[in-house]
Amino acid sequence: MNKYEVVVMFYPEVEEEARNSALERLKGIIEKEGTISNIDEWGMRKLAYEIEYKNEAYYVLITFEAKPAAVKEFDRVAKIMEPVMRSMIVRLDK
Repeated sequence: MNKYEVVVMFYPEVEEEARNSALERLKGIIEKEGTISNIDEWGMRKLAYEIEYKNEAYYVLITFEAKPAAVKEFDRVAKIMEPVMRSMIVRLDK
């Protein structure tokens, strides 16, 4: 298994309940074939540039270990989830 970090940006107008539900679904994908070591909710942050006419987003950083198949599934699901504005997965060095 490899170590990864993912930053998930949620739309600012998404309610907390919907955001938590989406986050639980994404965590479930990771936990099927890996382990989450840390979840850091950064909260609402100003964007460097506008994305879809939005100036801010709710950020969540997840550090985890998983198989490449789980990372691929996480990326696929994150791209089609409505509350998710953007996500970026980075593999950490050994």
